[in-house]
Amino acid sequence: MNRIAKIIAGSSIAALALTGCGNPFESAADTANQNLTRAAENFEVPRRIVGINGITDKILFSVEGFCSYESNGESFEAICLNTDKSISRTTLGLSDNVTFVSTQLEGANVSLFNPRIIFRPEAIVPNFDLSTKSNPTEPVQGPK
Repeated sequence: MNRIAKIIAGSSIAALALTGCGNPFESAADTANQNLTRAAENFEVPRRIVGINGITDKILFSVEGFCSYESNGESFEAICLNTDKSISRTTLGLSDNVTFVSTQLEGANVSLFNPRIIFRPEAIVPNFDLSTKSNPTEPVQGPK
């Protein structure tokens, strides 16, 4: 009987871990912020991103659209989904006098209480290009 109780307890713990329970002390605003960030990273939220020179007050660049961005303190990179479904990238070197402002242009419907989990099955078997020794510059498409 002790063995069955251990199996049930282990199964229960595994089931709770897989349900993606968030921090019970997290505020609704924190959950909404995380869900909004996930939506923006999946090109679902329109943004305007402006790079500004802090000394001259001049605008260095401006991108607008369904954009995701990353900054590591030394550089800034915006990846945007264009209306023709192509992707464009804007990269800026940051310094002590260069900054950027990102503004969300429209509201987004996100949950205040349930964390958003995104599963992309197409990422399990990705598209791949094959480059061979006889023709290294032209990729050969894999089977379709």
